Amino acid sequence: IVVITMAFRAAARPLRRLGARGAQVLAKHPRPVALAAGSLVAGGFAASTLSPARCDSALVDISSLTKVAKIDDVGLLPQPTNPKYKTALVQIYVDSQPFGGSDKSNSGHRYDSIPIANGMIASNMSCQLLHYVPSEHEKFFKVMEGFDAIIVRCNPGQINAAGGDQMKFDESMRALQKKGIQVWPSPDVMTNMGAKDALCKIANLAIGLPDTLAYYSKEALEEGFKKTMAFQPRVIKQNRGSSGEGIWIIKLKSGDYCKNFGDRSCSDDEVLELMEACDNHAETHTVAEFLEFCVNGRTEKSGTWDTIGTGKYLEGGKEAGGQLVDQRFCPRIVEGEIRFNMIGDTCTGIIHKKPKDGGISAVGGTGSIYTFYKPDAPEYATIMSDFTEKDIPSLMSNLELPNEPLPLWWTADFINADPGAPGTPCTMDKWIVGEFNCSCVGISKCLPAYCKADTPNASFFDIPVADLMEATYLGNLMGQKALSVLDAVKTKAPSAAASKLLTRIEAVKSAVTMGILSKEEAGSLMSKLFDV
Repeated sequence: IVVITMAFRAAARPLRRLGARGAQVLAKHPRPVALAAGSLVAGGFAASTLSPARCDSALVDISSLTKVAKIDDVGLLPQPTNPKYKTALVQIYVDSQPFGGSDKSNSGHRYDSIPIANGMIASNMSCQLLHYVPSEHEKFFKVMEGFDAIIVRCNPGQINAAGGDQMKFDESMRALQKKGIQVWPSPDVMTNMGAKDALCKIANLAIGLPDTLAYYSKEALEEGFKKTMAFQPRVIKQNRGSSGEGIWIIKLKSGDYCKNFGDRSCSDDEVLELMEACDNHAETHTVAEFLEFCVNGRTEKSGTWDTIGTGKYLEGGKEAGGQLVDQRFCPRIVEGEIRFNMIGDTCTGIIHKKPKDGGISAVGGTGSIYTFYKPDAPEYATIMSDFTEKDIPSLMSNLELPNEPLPLWWTADFINADPGAPGTPCTMDKWIVGEFNCSCVGISKCLPAYCKADTPNASFFDIPVADLMEATYLGNLMGQKALSVLDAVKTKAPSAAASKLLTRIEAVKSAVTMGILSKEEAGSLMSKLFDV
């Protein structure tokens, strides 16, 4: 490792100082730099990563699309001359935001795009770095049809912020899936795994709790919450928030809990003690005020709220993401939660996140303490076995995604479900999932490459070598998982005739939905399609 580090830094040091000029030097004289570093980096990460990837006739023609990257793809391995599959890594640059978004290097690429793309290349797949430009929507998706798989790396909210339409983007990705093109993660995977009611769908797995409920209407919320709240402390989670906003840990001020679930329901005037996960601030409200805030937001009936949130958690209904999840409060949350970093079905690391004293949430920026463990840490052997061996094989089916692969790069957060008081010995070894995340999870080892006010020229060269090697390992593992997925679907791909038939069936169904065809006319066309 020392030799690798010295060679890498020796080759890169003068070019770091030159910044963008360094990239130009590499483009003109890649061989001397490559020789200086040598073929030393393990896992296929050769010194040629320092030079821009060469264009190859085996690649998909993307010349019709706007090239957004400010600098050539510095750090990207040369593309294979005869790739087994062709992949694209899709990003977006937000002109209205500093540096094109909080996830960008000075090249205009995401700070972790290079290691992921290199992982695909190391598995003998091409991987072209692209930016989605909303004004080129139709052209962009026509070009996407030339790829076997698309890796989506657009942060939530960025497409709309760039003047695009997330729903339009998602529908076009779904259309590509219907043509047999893999999308990782697909819009449905991001929606179903990211939605808080995913916890209800896994309630009967080893990683779930059977008394986890979801509310989509005012009536269901009022009836269900009053009953669960009377039984034991709860955690109420809105679906749309981030970083803990709209996630409430709630207790009865009186402590008057019933012995059995359903023995009683709370009255409107019972007082609740609430703590919000985003910043651990506390509030006190009646049951009626809390329900009013959840449904209608800040009104005279909801009282005065200190939260930065606006409530209205059910607004728009289920189709628009309006929902609340009601889950049992696990008192050992104050001891911390654990996060599994996952690549497909493989855990690559465990993070224990402990809230600061007096807090409940371990969200970053709240003073929480992070401790890192290897996947085989004995402290978490039981949950690792339960999750990877018992639950993962059926996870996507439970989430109503039976035909989707596990995400390439995702996380699962777990809470200790032992009912004992914090600080006392556990009587059971059970951890339950509090949240999944697969929406553009970042590779933290690459964070030195993202631009911010004090590092406006941050680049690939700013990633410490030891961190870059770990990022390379993660990227290579993603490439191996991606290759196995594509190999598997290749054997299941429909024939050209079947694909044409499926396309025509979808067209007829859409025509009926839009009122262009009647059901009778559609039936006649279907009969002709099947030659009945």
